Amino acid sequence: MDPMKHLSFIFICFALLFSFHARAETILAVGDEGIALELAPWLYYAPAKKAGNIDAVKKLDARHWQRLTPTYNNRIGVAAFWVKFSIYNPKRHQIDRILSLANPHIDLASLYHVVNGEVIDRIIMGDSLPFTESLIINNNFIYTFQLEPNVLHTFYLKIETQGSASLPLSLSSPNSFAKDVETSSLSNGFQLGALTAIGLFSLFIAITSGSFSYSYYAGYVLSVTLLVATLHGYAFRFIWPQWPLLQQYMIPFLIPMAIFFALLFTEKILQLKHHNLPMLRLCRYGAGFSILLALLAPFLNYSLSLYVNIITVLVVTTLMMVMALIQAFKGHKLAKLYTLAWSGMLVGSFVTSAMYLGLVDLPISHLTPLMLGLLFEIIFMAAVLAIRYNDERKAKLKTQQEAAIQAQRSREAWEHAQRVEARSNEKLESMVQERTLELEIALRELNEANQKLTEQATVDSLTGVKNRAAFDKRLLAEGRLSRRQQTPMALLMLDIDRFKSINDNYGHLAGDQALRLIAQTLKEQLKRPGDLVSRYGGEEFAIILPNTGEEGAMQVAELIRQTISELPISWKKHSIPLTISIGVSAEIIERDQDPTKLLEQADKALYRAKNEGRNRVMVYSQPL
Repeated sequence: MDPMKHLSFIFICFALLFSFHARAETILAVGDEGIALELAPWLYYAPAKKAGNIDAVKKLDARHWQRLTPTYNNRIGVAAFWVKFSIYNPKRHQIDRILSLANPHIDLASLYHVVNGEVIDRIIMGDSLPFTESLIINNNFIYTFQLEPNVLHTFYLKIETQGSASLPLSLSSPNSFAKDVETSSLSNGFQLGALTAIGLFSLFIAITSGSFSYSYYAGYVLSVTLLVATLHGYAFRFIWPQWPLLQQYMIPFLIPMAIFFALLFTEKILQLKHHNLPMLRLCRYGAGFSILLALLAPFLNYSLSLYVNIITVLVVTTLMMVMALIQAFKGHKLAKLYTLAWSGMLVGSFVTSAMYLGLVDLPISHLTPLMLGLLFEIIFMAAVLAIRYNDERKAKLKTQQEAAIQAQRSREAWEHAQRVEARSNEKLESMVQERTLELEIALRELNEANQKLTEQATVDSLTGVKNRAAFDKRLLAEGRLSRRQQTPMALLMLDIDRFKSINDNYGHLAGDQALRLIAQTLKEQLKRPGDLVSRYGGEEFAIILPNTGEEGAMQVAELIRQTISELPISWKKHSIPLTISIGVSAEIIERDQDPTKLLEQADKALYRAKNEGRNRVMVYSQPL
């Protein structure tokens, strides 16, 4: 060994021996371990009021330094303090190490790297600075350095923060650091991915269904997702890296917003409007207070705001659990499931809040209980919401079925009343028949005349089928029936191909004969009493097919087209070739104007059939 290095090593040994007895300070000897080493046992602290700068703090003797314990700094709003630790490399070769401070919410951390009493490096870290000023891109605060053999390295950190002063410092080799980053990224990514997926899924359901329950739940999950991303440092890294001021206010803002949506969601899922009005008012008062707390976040001291938010979380989670238990004991099915889901959030928030307030010290991260409880609560609550949505859907379906049954009963009652009235009229007519014979004959003649007038008003005189007026009236009636019963309705528009040439070549009488024959054929092809064929105008016919979908309408139209094309039509020993084009449109009527729309669609389909060669059936399709 080189004599100078040998003397240096002896000097360090004496220094270490002296430090063990004089200062009672433990110095970390760094080996070749491949795992991250937690530095908590080697950390010492001194209040910053005893030394304001690095020169002053280096002069502090052992009496001013105390071992750093969680009871001192694992709280919110701790006064500025210095942290010190020393390490050396007993190996014969140089090693690389990475120092990591896994608390991304430290406002300001000033790191001084001291070797042989001289500051060889100084960096300023913290979320009060833009993220882009970080030396190494990472959610945590990172410092890389090299340890020469038998050289004592001392590090001083001045911690200034209004939030949590927890100092999870660790020392890693590059390989172990990369593995830890990969593991934490995978874990946090899975958690954030699950929360984001659930939140967006709930949001899409809320938009499509118009459900307030899903809207509030989506707001709650997305607020919590952004809060978790902020707590882990991902939001500062990827969303607002240039706005450190925004980083200071997002946590005090997001916590009350999550509480706001949680209270409104609780109100809906427990159906407090129908079961407990005092609880309903309590939820809404709490939601109003949460909004006020979120708006006041920029104007309150950060430490005070965090304390208020933590206490609010404890009070609100307890309150919601009590309300759920009360409703569960009353037999509310969803309240029982809600209680089970919320229990995880209640336990997690209590443990995390107690750790932030310095009431409990556990060998885990402050956020771990909250994250576990939160993930359990959100996943389970999604299942509760799905059950609620399914129950609502079944109730709506049952209501529709009952409405349909009631409508059927109403029609049957009306028909019965009509039959009773008819029998009463017959009996009355029988009683007065002898005395009013002449009047009865006159009334019968008048009735026959009225029937003929009615028939003439609704029947096309040339073809014998219904006319345009009867068609329009029937179209509206069948449209209302389709809308009420939610059954499809089909409309066929028919036009005789090249009808003008028939009139021109054979005369109008031949054209009239062709119209009569086609009308008679259409009536014969329609088997159901409810189907209606009418002359729409000129050589056009229209057919209404109630309770018929698009496929059935196409089959009827194709059968009619084929039958017409095979008709043996002749005039004065001249065979007349005759074909028709048909446009088809079918759908369930939803609005009063939809029957007219259905007619327009069938007409467009007919126009398309004409343009594409005639003698064919075309169904209406939406334009691209």
